[in-house]
Amino acid sequence: MKNSKTVLIDNNPGRNAQTYGIARELGTDIELIHEPSVGVIGTKGDSQCYLGVQTKVEIIQETLRNKIGSDDHQLRMRLIQPEYTIATSDGMRNGTREMRYSLIGREVTHDSLCEHLSASGLEGTIAVVACDKPPVGTLAALLEHNRPAIIMSDGTIHPGVDSVTKEKIDIISGFQVAGDDDEEMKKRIACEACPGFGSCGGMFTYNTMQTFIGVLGMEPLEMVAPPSDDIRRVQEFPLKLVEYLSNLIDAQITPRDIVSRDSIRNAMIVSMAIGGSTNVLLHAPEIARAAGYANFFEDIMTPEEFNYLSQEVVPVLIDARPFGKYSMVDIDEKGGVQVIIRDLLDAGLLNGETLTCTGETLVQQVARLTPPDPDGTVIYNVKNPFKDTGGLRMLGGNLSPEYTAVLKLAGVEGGLENNIFSGNARVFDGENNLLTALVNTPEIFEDHDMVIVRYEGPSGAPGMPEMLDSTSRITTLCRQKGIVVGLMTDGRFSGGSVGLVIGHVGPEAAIGGEIGLIEDGDKIIVDLNTNEINCVELNNLSILKSRKQEWNNIVESNGGYHPSAGIADTRLLNRMRFSSVSAKFGAGMHPDKKLWVSEPRVPEKTSFIPKNKFR
Repeated sequence: MKNSKTVLIDNNPGRNAQTYGIARELGTDIELIHEPSVGVIGTKGDSQCYLGVQTKVEIIQETLRNKIGSDDHQLRMRLIQPEYTIATSDGMRNGTREMRYSLIGREVTHDSLCEHLSASGLEGTIAVVACDKPPVGTLAALLEHNRPAIIMSDGTIHPGVDSVTKEKIDIISGFQVAGDDDEEMKKRIACEACPGFGSCGGMFTYNTMQTFIGVLGMEPLEMVAPPSDDIRRVQEFPLKLVEYLSNLIDAQITPRDIVSRDSIRNAMIVSMAIGGSTNVLLHAPEIARAAGYANFFEDIMTPEEFNYLSQEVVPVLIDARPFGKYSMVDIDEKGGVQVIIRDLLDAGLLNGETLTCTGETLVQQVARLTPPDPDGTVIYNVKNPFKDTGGLRMLGGNLSPEYTAVLKLAGVEGGLENNIFSGNARVFDGENNLLTALVNTPEIFEDHDMVIVRYEGPSGAPGMPEMLDSTSRITTLCRQKGIVVGLMTDGRFSGGSVGLVIGHVGPEAAIGGEIGLIEDGDKIIVDLNTNEINCVELNNLSILKSRKQEWNNIVESNGGYHPSAGIADTRLLNRMRFSSVSAKFGAGMHPDKKLWVSEPRVPEKTSFIPKNKFR
């Protein structure tokens, strides 16, 4: 038997034909076609979030092309054409069945980029990202590919101005007037809330995650806050990105060298300090998984530590929408997110020795940027914060035995007496039933109701849609009637949601979680002293057993799935239904519902413990 022989496929004329052809069309040296490849990727979608991406991608591509060649001080690499992923507009889909595809968009971005990065063999990548799910899917794919890469957010939209009140408004303003009877006013707000282009401008999920990615070290900090139409994004940043990427390639610094346990912890602490979106507690576990850490809440930060930091150590440092007044445009005008990060470093709350994509440590990058001091109006300091405690809280209890439930404390407008809410359950199977009630019979909602919306989890919806429409209508109703109505769900919320809203309750109803056993009128207690949410009736073991048996009978008679779960009528929804993991692991799609981790890492022992030296 003859020994097998390796075939040098680089010499295959058929393979070379298209490679020579694309090199000619892109204007690059055909002698470099078998060198390692480098390229630019971006995200596209059907909303204003994505309108600025292509321009930046094309400018960065041209800048990169000029850097490539055989001369000294050039990158000896093969340039490939830009690639784009698709994405769903959350703003246009909230309250609709299409919203089920929002979080799935993170997974689709991840999958498509995994194919592109691996099949193209990219050895250097610049990513331009917009909205909030594509950046996370992009970063996860880059971490799994683990070759030199850098990210730039496309930037935010400017706030609109109400032509009558002259107040600044945004997309959340439009949602919060949906229940008003003034049709002329609602149309005016809709027409004036979103001028220009760019992603959502408040400290919603997009800006939470861009700040998170910057603190992780995968995006230069000065590129986080400027709006999408800022001239720096087309005149200054492209050359910087190419230079940074070139340095990463020369030094062979990869995403997993940058995204470490300490950098993820840093990013989570900053998320608390900016009153960030609850979605960060879905995206951080997915990013950690892609970086090789199997369980965020064991390997990176336990729920108990998270709550301790949020309650006792990390205050909210910005007055920003949706819980405050200003937008990311205002933060940029006051010096950018680097102002916040320097103050947290000075307070001893961050590990400044983590590596970043600029080749510097976090503290070195911030020092080079020389940010100003907090202005005290938009950005506050740790000594005199905007809010004394961090913006997020994780909750356990008999309704959240997985300890995944999350409350955006920064957005709570009332209802907590001595840190406790006690109310009566008003149950809805699916968000559509709640929206129908809010539109047609809003009078049924009473003070201290706790609305329960279930069968909207990763598997149940499927897709775990966010509920900005519902939460905004409830917020308006509460303000108009002077009442407090909470909302608890196994689904999730927009970063623009405010009020006493608790999401990510797990296990979800569709797989037998306790939230599926609540009945109308049950007593629900939210206790932030113990960080628990409990249904009083379910503490009675006989009631719990009876309701569980009744639930099981319904599921069995329906072929193994509860009839209140949404219909998985496409291959993608079906895939989400049967492969999604719980919120505890990021609510992503992984084979056989098991958490899949490529190249698992052993978590480093804690070497840096954040301490607020000013408190």
